[in-house]
Amino acid sequence: MKSSPFTIGDVAARFGLATHVLRHWEDAGLLDPDRDAAERRLYRDDDLVRVAVILRSKAAGMTLEQIAVLLDEQAPSRHRVLQDHIADLDRRMIEMQRSREMTEHALRCRSHDITECHRFRSLVADVVAGTGTWAVPEI
Repeated sequence: MKSSPFTIGDVAARFGLATHVLRHWEDAGLLDPDRDAAERRLYRDDDLVRVAVILRSKAAGMTLEQIAVLLDEQAPSRHRVLQDHIADLDRRMIEMQRSREMTEHALRCRSHDITECHRFRSLVADVVAGTGTWAVPEI
């Protein structure tokens, strides 16, 4: 049994989006809603699930191109794209943990200016001296 159709306005409101975003995703091939006799878009439950996947994937840092591959079960590069994204998430999680540790230290630090904090300066000394790198290592 098919679900009752939703208008583009209904879907946009449900997900807190502007309608032009849904049109853009359709132009990018991520959505393909049915049309009524007047060519108005009719979104079904499966379309709503796709919108949710797109939003979750964008929140995780995926590009629309990567999301298109994710949504295409026949895409030959699907696993590679997903493995690359997992590696990117791992790198970003390491960087987020470093940022959290710095923020927690700044919160407890007696120095009101973290750049004057001896502990923080020791953590970045190799980068400042040019002997270290700021980049997160490849995983």
